[in-house]
Amino acid sequence: MVKITMIARVTDGLPLAEGLDDDRDLQDAEFYKQQVKSLFKNLSKGQNEPSRMSIETGPYIFHYIIEGRVCYLTMCDRAYPKKLAFQYLEDLKNEFERVNGAQIETAARPYAFIKFDTFIQKTKKLYQDTRTQRNIAKLNDELYEVHQIMTRNVQEVLGVGEKLDQVSEMSSRLTSESRIYADKARDLNRQALIRKWAPVAVVLGIVFLLFWVKAKIL
Repeated sequence: MVKITMIARVTDGLPLAEGLDDDRDLQDAEFYKQQVKSLFKNLSKGQNEPSRMSIETGPYIFHYIIEGRVCYLTMCDRAYPKKLAFQYLEDLKNEFERVNGAQIETAARPYAFIKFDTFIQKTKKLYQDTRTQRNIAKLNDELYEVHQIMTRNVQEVLGVGEKLDQVSEMSSRLTSESRIYADKARDLNRQALIRKWAPVAVVLGIVFLLFWVKAKIL
């Protein structure tokens, strides 16, 4: 069965719409939704992930497609046919682009297209029962194949993002520390110059003062 459906803008991970009643019968719904948001965040970093992919997480699988800078994602039971999951996402994509395509890039607040939930719920009902004649026909449709779509584990996918975050954090820390060390080095050099030339400056000052006093007396 389809458990979660979320739509987000890939460029910045901004959530645009989702199925509002998705978590009604789902245990740990917030945990899986947080994983979805982490996936969107990874995609927004431009990690060149495939435009279609399946990601295993516990007893479920995330399936997503990316089209026109928008990611359409659903989470289903592992036993749910992969082919139906991606056709479900294709239906959502086609309607979302038709209705909201012109406003996607300018959307500035989360869930700007929350009214799309109506279409999500209607479409989800059509795909829930895999035994209906309609869905059996879709499973037998050879025009839409999903065998080449990659399947990965959620720890593997999110781990890539975490490692990149760590590298970025370490790089920022090293840059900051190198600036501190450079400032300290300049201070030490300045102090060394002062210690080196201060006695000379004092002696010269005394000499000039003596010449000045002598000149005044004479």
